[in-house]
Amino acid sequence: MTTASDASHHSSLGSSISALHAKWGWIVALGVVYLIAGFVALGSMVMATVASVIVVGAMMIVAGVTEVIGAFQLKSWGKFLIWALLGVLYIIAGFLTFQNPLLAAVVLTLFLGAALLASGAVRLYLAFSMKRESPWGWVALSGAITLLLGLLIVARWPVNSVYILGLFLGIDLIMAGAGWISLGFALKRRGQASHQQLDARPS
Repeated sequence: MTTASDASHHSSLGSSISALHAKWGWIVALGVVYLIAGFVALGSMVMATVASVIVVGAMMIVAGVTEVIGAFQLKSWGKFLIWALLGVLYIIAGFLTFQNPLLAAVVLTLFLGAALLASGAVRLYLAFSMKRESPWGWVALSGAITLLLGLLIVARWPVNSVYILGLFLGIDLIMAGAGWISLGFALKRRGQASHQQLDARPS
């Protein structure tokens, strides 16, 4: 039995979806902006690398300030000192990133390669420990690709540090843009289908 709260919930959900249907053009436009930014990043990967490093530095500063503020909420002196020290270290690392983005790119590229190596190795281990009836093959393939990508990054480090982060940023922007465009056109098709159903109802 449907209650009044359930009916109001479905009504609000339906109105939200209808509002999204009406905004499909803006969503597609956002996707196009992402695509353009992604291709620009791929066209100038060095500048994109510097931009991504600056963004990481800004995030580190924000995280450090947040941790320092959170430290004052702690009553224990030991926890306060640890949190405050971590926050200060984050802030210092963020400012050092601003002062020398290319050096920060070298460090971040090494961390990226190491993270991909670790992730690929873990996926391969999980794949071969899974049961044969499960889709272990896809997990193994994903792990092998990730591991190979990490090996390529580490093998070319630090020469590739000037463009790897920019390359990943460009690819990520293009994938995000394609996703937003697909979502926008899907909302457009659903909106047209719902209008056709309403028009087909007898008056």
